[in-house]
Amino acid sequence: KVEPGKGRKRNIRTESALAAAAVRVKVEPVLGEEFQLVRPAENEKTPTKREPLEDGSAVKRQLQIEVGSGLPDVPEKEGKWEPANWRQMLENIRQMRKDNPAPVDTMGCDQFAQDTENLIPAREKRYHCLVSLMLSAQTKDTVNHECMMRLKKHGLTPESIVGTDATVLEKLIYPVSFYKNKTKFIKQASQILLDQYGGDIPDNIEGLLKLPGVGKKMAHLCMGSAWNVVTGIGVDTHVHRISNWLKWVPKETKTPEDTRQALEKWLPFELWEEVNHLMVGFGQTICTSTYPRCNDCMNAPICPARGKHGIRRTPIKKEIKAEDLEF
Repeated sequence: KVEPGKGRKRNIRTESALAAAAVRVKVEPVLGEEFQLVRPAENEKTPTKREPLEDGSAVKRQLQIEVGSGLPDVPEKEGKWEPANWRQMLENIRQMRKDNPAPVDTMGCDQFAQDTENLIPAREKRYHCLVSLMLSAQTKDTVNHECMMRLKKHGLTPESIVGTDATVLEKLIYPVSFYKNKTKFIKQASQILLDQYGGDIPDNIEGLLKLPGVGKKMAHLCMGSAWNVVTGIGVDTHVHRISNWLKWVPKETKTPEDTRQALEKWLPFELWEEVNHLMVGFGQTICTSTYPRCNDCMNAPICPARGKHGIRRTPIKKEIKAEDLEF
């Protein structure tokens, strides 16, 4: 005879025991599985923290080597190309530019945008900068500067240039090279400025390049000088030549535009504005196209082009005269 309630209690205890056993059976494999996942491999260096990493990153490649994860090898990305010794060369050029003033320092096109002696509107200064750049192609700085002085005395605004007869303007800008074509381009550009820009110059590369007689070098220099906005490196004959001589381009470039694109791929952006002014003056005084003054150059020991283009034996003059220099 079973006492009331006793059989029921035994059933409850039996069910509880079975449930506990079932829990143990279910839990034990899970614990073993988790332990298997976190157990470090043999000789593994445990990283302090693992976070999702992009494929091919240096950190991920290192973890793959250490952990031996079996993931496929990711080819290492090539570093950005840089010329050898370029920082030392740049610093040497800066020092030589300090020691040897060049015509571009006082007669360059940017001087007209930075004119603080004459109280003229900013819009007019920007126009002066543009006209000076248009006149400067294949022209010495001294000739260009004298021409700008004559134009300013005549009246150098878009309105005055449009109203000036072409034959008069030709006489004003002579003897700049291609003076007839430049006369036509300046008059056409001035009319466009009046019609489309209220007499001011465009504030973007696209607008400047649409003006007659304005190329990429002029446009980038104009943006920097007139608007104080760096959009690219201005590459003229000096920058083009010296960049190739110093091997600042991965392979020889044929045109200034090719040189600009090659330089902008590796040269830090903060140097884009400075490098034109530095190299132009350096090319005018020491690193000239014919018989450069290698004996006076601080870069001579590390220059790849030393002696390949002749060497001027006479020492550089302490007082540099503009007529003795190359432009």
